[in-house]
Amino acid sequence: MTDIQAALDRIAARRPRIIDLSLDRVHAALARLGDPHRALPPVFHVAGTNGKGSTIAFLRAMLTAHGKSVHVYTSPHLVRYNERIIIAGEDISDNALINALDTVDRAVGEEKLTYFETITCAAFVAFAQTPADYLLLEVGLGGRLDATNVIDTPLVAAVAPVDMDHEHFLGNTINAIAAEKAGIFCKGAPAVIGRQNADAMAVLLQHAEEFGARAYAMGRDWDAFFERGRFVFQDDAGLLDLDLPRLPGAHQADNAGLAVAALRAADISIGHDVLSRGIASAKWSGRLQRLTRGPLIDLATDLSGEAPEIWLDGGHNPHAGRAVAAVMADMEARSPRPLILIAGMQANKNARGFFANFEGVAQRALIIAADSDGAAAAADVAAAAIDAGLNASAFGSIENAVRAACANEGGAPRILICGSLYLAGEVLREND
Repeated sequence: MTDIQAALDRIAARRPRIIDLSLDRVHAALARLGDPHRALPPVFHVAGTNGKGSTIAFLRAMLTAHGKSVHVYTSPHLVRYNERIIIAGEDISDNALINALDTVDRAVGEEKLTYFETITCAAFVAFAQTPADYLLLEVGLGGRLDATNVIDTPLVAAVAPVDMDHEHFLGNTINAIAAEKAGIFCKGAPAVIGRQNADAMAVLLQHAEEFGARAYAMGRDWDAFFERGRFVFQDDAGLLDLDLPRLPGAHQADNAGLAVAALRAADISIGHDVLSRGIASAKWSGRLQRLTRGPLIDLATDLSGEAPEIWLDGGHNPHAGRAVAAVMADMEARSPRPLILIAGMQANKNARGFFANFEGVAQRALIIAADSDGAAAAADVAAAAIDAGLNASAFGSIENAVRAACANEGGAPRILICGSLYLAGEVLREND
């Protein structure tokens, strides 16, 4: 066991691993810590159902290319817990993370604070101790009552696409979920809104007006799209003709556009060439990432007799499924190969809604259970995939699923490992 894991286990033993949306405990804990959240650099606060992480990756890349130092807070991690807390461009060190966790735990004492709230307070402690030009702060869940929503006035509050997820915490309609996301808006901070369906956009615009936040919305105030091998952003200030991102998928135009819009709303002037370099260099692991090495690649190569094409994506809700399925369909149109899904999902996710997007796109779905708390049984997920119209079956391990995929009679397959960030992290720990 690593020192980091031992420290996290100590915190978990004292702080419940539950979701209990509230700000009172966090405010009380931060007060005991000397209010480190009031000693932070200007904050870009980012909420949304999907695209938060990619938007932050684009912001980080552009600001770094601009010569700025950047703190980042995201969740969950994929391989190492330290990924969640980036201090001036680098993963937090083991010692710094352990010290921050211990500082919070001692200050809070016997007060009830959840595990995620403890980690968030520890991040604020670590951020306050090291100078940086900006902090990119990702909402954990929702927005209004998320532990990150304690910043008095962020530089920008941005909302990536809103869709159905975590309904048991946020509400069972798009309107209710959008209202929770809009809870990060506040007077004095531009409310930058990415692509939304009509209902979500109406709710977000209404809340921005009620909070006294100037709205800067996609489709009304700015737009972003791919055209003729370029990434185009336009608003009232003019048009930007930029390099394409390396992150695959048409949906990345929305995420990159939201990042550029956030910079424009913050009045951060970055040269065209620097913006272009940042967009093109942004990386975000586990999101339509092609695997190029590791035991799974070796196994598939041995079985199929040629270098395999294996993709990895952690998307886990219907909206994410639509985006990923569209990318796979586009790949099929350009370079035909039978698509085989290897998927695992958490029990609290809408598996049928996720898989429905792949009907007519995927030839088979080979279902496994990720090695994580809350993972759904492979048989249950396979039943949901069958109900969604897929040819699906359960397997006991990812290696057996790869063997079955490579036994496909229609030629070397295109394999997509998907359905869970926990599964994505499990794969990357062994294959990246």
